[in-house]
Amino acid sequence: MATRVAILGSGNIGTDLMMKVQRSASLELAMMAGIDAESPGLARAQALGVPTTSAGIAGLVASPDWADIAVVFDATSATAHLHHAEVLAAHGKLAVDLTPAAVGPYCVPIANLDAHRGARNVNMVTCGGQATIPIVWAASQVAAVRYAEIVASISSRSAGPGTRANIDEFTQTTARAIEQVGGAGRGKAIIVLNPAEPPLLMRDTVYLLMAHADPNAVRDAIDDAVAQVASYVPGYRLVQPPVIDAIEGLCMPGEAPFDGLKVTVLLEVEGAGDWLPKYAGNLDIMTSAALRMAELMVQ
Repeated sequence: MATRVAILGSGNIGTDLMMKVQRSASLELAMMAGIDAESPGLARAQALGVPTTSAGIAGLVASPDWADIAVVFDATSATAHLHHAEVLAAHGKLAVDLTPAAVGPYCVPIANLDAHRGARNVNMVTCGGQATIPIVWAASQVAAVRYAEIVASISSRSAGPGTRANIDEFTQTTARAIEQVGGAGRGKAIIVLNPAEPPLLMRDTVYLLMAHADPNAVRDAIDDAVAQVASYVPGYRLVQPPVIDAIEGLCMPGEAPFDGLKVTVLLEVEGAGDWLPKYAGNLDIMTSAALRMAELMVQ
């Protein structure tokens, strides 16, 4: 029997997630909640026969289906989730947080999903984090990653009001997750909203400074990580093989010089086109990870 779930947020991320939940064998979408009665996301939900409310979480809690809903996906904003998390916890609901609020532990499928399957509130980091942390994590399984920097470039058209309002939280949350989940000693994150027309696919660049290791082992680990992510986000791929250079006497602030490797990884994420066109791979990488987490939590 499918577990009943709800989605908070009728923007781009919430609507793309709705399309994916509709295909899940273990989850049943009971309601979508937004705060704009005229939003395209609520209109699409209504067209699909999904019950909706434009009264936000208050409307969701007041709905006759509330008692049967076990999991709530929050695709609103970091600030809103701070309130939503309290409400959901008070009602005993599981929360899958797609905002950068980071109330619960950071979760990235190939790195640590199973470790947090018992959590009541899990955070899916950010689209940039979901795309790049698997690379950092893979490299850290081979040798210590001293520093990791990621640059996520997404089409401006794919960034709705929630994403734009959360730029600071995006960089902060992603950087912390690079360290806590990816295993880097230090992490840094940058997001670029690309205004190019026609819109370009999501592109991510990962720069790593790591201890000395066999370059082939590093490449193999990265290739394996890419294959694992592509198993649930088919449009996820390397633009070219990782570039690995030897470095000598590198000085990190406050640390002794060390010899090791500089690794550059270029990624591309093509979306499935469930809601926005295929250039919006940032939606797919986030919503697919959240769906995988929810399905694991209710097993």
